[in-house]
This record gives sequence, C-alpha cells and structure tokens, in this order.
Amino acid sequence: MAATAVRYLRSAGAPTAGTAPPLLRAVRDDERRSVDPAEFRRVLGHFASGVTVVAAHDGEGPTGFACQSFASLSLDPPLVAFMVGRTSSTWPRIARAGAFCVNVLGAGQADLCRGFAVSGATGADKFAGVAYEAAPATGSPRLVGVPAWVDCAVHAVHTGGDHLIVVGRVRALGASDEVAPLLFHRGRFGRFTE
Repeated sequence: MAATAVRYLRSAGAPTAGTAPPLLRAVRDDERRSVDPAEFRRVLGHFASGVTVVAAHDGEGPTGFACQSFASLSLDPPLVAFMVGRTSSTWPRIARAGAFCVNVLGAGQADLCRGFAVSGATGADKFAGVAYEAAPATGSPRLVGVPAWVDCAVHAVHTGGDHLIVVGRVRALGASDEVAPLLFHRGRFGRFTE
C-alpha cells in the first residue's frame, strides 16, 4: 500500500523523500464547526445510496465488508472510490491484497449485506455459506447473484478524517439488468421503483 501511495504522490507531482515538506498551518477556530455526530448521521441518512460488498482475497483467504460509500470517480482512466473507517480490521487485509472487487448488492440481498456489516467478524465468518467466484482480472471474490461488480487494483489511498478514501483502478466489470439494486435510506433497506 505504501508503494502505491508513493507512486501516486510522484505521479501527481507531490514532494517525496529528499524534498522540503509542504508548509503546514494549524486549523483555525473558525474552521472547527462542531456538529453533533447523531445529527450528522440523521441528516446524511436522508441521502439514499446503493449498497456494496468490497471483497478481496489475501494469503489468509477471502475477506470483505459492507460499504455504502462507493462512487464512480473517473472515466479516463477508469477509477472508482470507496471510503472505509480507519479502525476497520478488514481494510488492512484488502490493502495487503492490493486489489478488490466491489459487489453491488441486489434488492433481495439485505441479509447478505447484514452479514458483511458485522464489525470484528473474520473473513471466514462473513463468507460462510456465501457463493463467490474469482473476478477475472484480480481474482478477488465476485459474489454470485449480484447485479453488478467492479474488479479493481488499489490505485491510491487518501486520509479523510476518521476514514480512508480508497481509489481503485478498474480492471474489469460487468452487470445484469435483470436484478434491481438494494437501496439504503434512513437506516433501512429498500427497493427502487419507478
């Protein structure tokens, strides 16, 4: 992961070892807006999102976690992004693998999502009884029956407060138009209807 970050910084023209560090400044009091965490969650819960399982296969086996903070980022080059908590026990395994598959969950897969949302559970626990196959480019777990999947290599990782912003370079992808997506809104799962 560190090598990926250094390559990204060099490609973006950021200073690396042997150059002067950038000037840093303290955060001013007027930049510190205190927001109640419960209110933050309540308000942002009004934004409906899809639900994914980000999965990888490292030397220990399959691992993954439920993730609703996933988005397309760039068409050229093809990049996607997801956010993961810095305290995640799953993220270090995905980082070691250097690749992942984003599995977009379908309307009937809320229980699958709940299984991957369990904090502290091992990859073996989360994948118990879950059918998957190797994604074509990276070999990451591609869950059977999902309406869409995106097979990626880790491209860059950025710090964003108590989360990491992971950028993935898309290597392969696919979708089925026959399965509706699973949606998450105000703490509940739902379906899309026109």
